Amino acid sequence: MQEPSPMNDPAPRPAALSQPLPRWGDGIFKWLTLAFALSIFGLLFLIGYELVQGARPTLAKFGWHFLVSTDWDPVNDVYGALTFIYGTVVSSAIALVIAVPISIGTAVYLTELAPQWLRQPLTMFIELLAAVPSVILGLWGIFVMVPFCRDHFFHFLHERLGFLPLFKGPVYGVSMLAGGMIVAIMIIPIITSVSREILRSVPGLQREAAYALGATRWEVTTIAVLGQARKGLFGAVILGLGRALGETMAVTMVIGNTPQIAKSLLAPGYTLASVIANEFNEATGTLYPSALFAIGLVLLGITLLVNILAQGLLRTLSGPATNPRH
Repeated sequence: MQEPSPMNDPAPRPAALSQPLPRWGDGIFKWLTLAFALSIFGLLFLIGYELVQGARPTLAKFGWHFLVSTDWDPVNDVYGALTFIYGTVVSSAIALVIAVPISIGTAVYLTELAPQWLRQPLTMFIELLAAVPSVILGLWGIFVMVPFCRDHFFHFLHERLGFLPLFKGPVYGVSMLAGGMIVAIMIIPIITSVSREILRSVPGLQREAAYALGATRWEVTTIAVLGQARKGLFGAVILGLGRALGETMAVTMVIGNTPQIAKSLLAPGYTLASVIANEFNEATGTLYPSALFAIGLVLLGITLLVNILAQGLLRTLSGPATNPRH
């Protein structure tokens, strides 16, 4: 009988590969990451639960009338959130009107137009602005921005556009417009950084194809780049809006903290976050702290509502294109 030649023998398998790999490590990794993901929902549930429990006396006494009432009288235990909802929505809207064009324009310049030697320094300064604490921006707003705007910018608006309801009335300096401006300064770095990353993720072939078809730089930027990245840019704006809705210290310092609903943007106002920061330490009794808990619950609800609406709009933007022939 002929013995098998060593040349025909199969190569021996390593011991590590001859045995099946253990699967318990994959299972632990899967369940551990699932626990991390579910902890977010658990944390949100606990926050909502504590707010509901704290707001229960106010909700039991005022009900839905709490959301539509403008009364805020801690002496007589009469509370309403409409004034603060108005201030939060208006100041956030002002911030978006100011910040979105500046942020997206800056991101487009850094991504498409800026020379290489300038991109990194500008990006570094934008990141440094994002790292400035809100209380520092609030101090700057009180001592620099508000006096300058009161004497020059707000005065100009009052003189030239005073016939409009938005710019009527006396000029105090601290105002809804000042609050919106300080919030805009705070959300510009966020929207700019996220928008820059979104624009950088657009494939280079998209730009090259547009240039090959004879498109100008303007057409490449607006159609090939911004058109491709509009969903991500919208997400960046919503991220900035979430920061604007919950901003506290900087707004508290420059908005005036007056519970009123005024048509003029030059009049003082109040926000949901500001009233909690200003009055929680002074809240006594049962109903007063409960009203502030209810204010926090309203702020959480507005934030969730904005995110739900944003998700719906994102699905609309990313939906299938319709055929114009049908």
